[in-house]
Amino acid sequence: MSIVEELKEKVLGGGQISKEEAFSLYEAPLGELCAAADEVRKYFCQNKFDICTIINGKSGKCSENCKYCAQSAYYHTATEEYPLLGTEEIVRQAKYNADKGVLRYSIVTSGRALSDAEVEQMCGAIRAVKESADIEVCVSFGLLNERQFRAVKEAGATRVHNNLETSRRNFPNVCTTHTFDDKVAAIRAALAAGLSVCSGGIMGLGETKEDRIDMALFLRELGVKSVPVNMLNPIPGTPYGGNERLTIDDMRRIVAVYRFILPDASIRLAGGRGLLADKGEGCFVSGANAVISGDMLTTSGYTIESDMDMIDKLGYKAALCDNSC
Repeated sequence: MSIVEELKEKVLGGGQISKEEAFSLYEAPLGELCAAADEVRKYFCQNKFDICTIINGKSGKCSENCKYCAQSAYYHTATEEYPLLGTEEIVRQAKYNADKGVLRYSIVTSGRALSDAEVEQMCGAIRAVKESADIEVCVSFGLLNERQFRAVKEAGATRVHNNLETSRRNFPNVCTTHTFDDKVAAIRAALAAGLSVCSGGIMGLGETKEDRIDMALFLRELGVKSVPVNMLNPIPGTPYGGNERLTIDDMRRIVAVYRFILPDASIRLAGGRGLLADKGEGCFVSGANAVISGDMLTTSGYTIESDMDMIDKLGYKAALCDNSC
């Protein structure tokens, strides 16, 4: 029995793979690894496919120096800048997405964290969305505290997005204006407030295989069940603008290993998918079972219609996955 088959049987039997075992999967033949990961996905998640869209609710002039981000005030990029969007526009786009069959809609804002006044304004927008559209609301409002997260939950949001971005070891190479522990504190505050959490990272930041594995293992420790896997889109003007792009096979291997580590999570292709010629289809038969559709924050994605067609072609069914598949 190969190591892939051995570890597949371990995971299907309810076991957890170790860091050393994850390393062994990274060296396994790609075809065998991806096929096994898809079996694990089918066992734990059946044909459920969690699809969400995002709205850039506040853009640019971010105080943080994340080296990949076009919205950082530290770098010179062509990103549009504007303050918080009004409730009317947020509701309009929520209704549009709901009408297209999208089940989850995330309001994302630039900056380290929204102020109390901004949180209050966004809570009004969340309530208006819930009154107008049949869609779940997620938020990505930065490093909020538990009190602020509770207000967001009471307004009607059900999930908070806050990417770790990379491993604890590699994080200081990516950002120095806040820490990995700041991220973890915000995630734990959201969980304490009764919200589910969506957290993952960006691949292609110069991280090692160990960094990728360590991040997935830490997400497992936190109990996160929605894990975005972004592929860096090197944006001119940012420090990572010259980074080499990952390939389809790189991304397939990453999501396959993540499926073994996080067998019942929604593994979500997110930013950078527009760089993949197959629209991410190879990843969706290698362990991934969720997606961010439509436009990303500062780059274009694929249309909702084309993604719905792909989901149907692959035998998936759009469904909400909250605490697990």
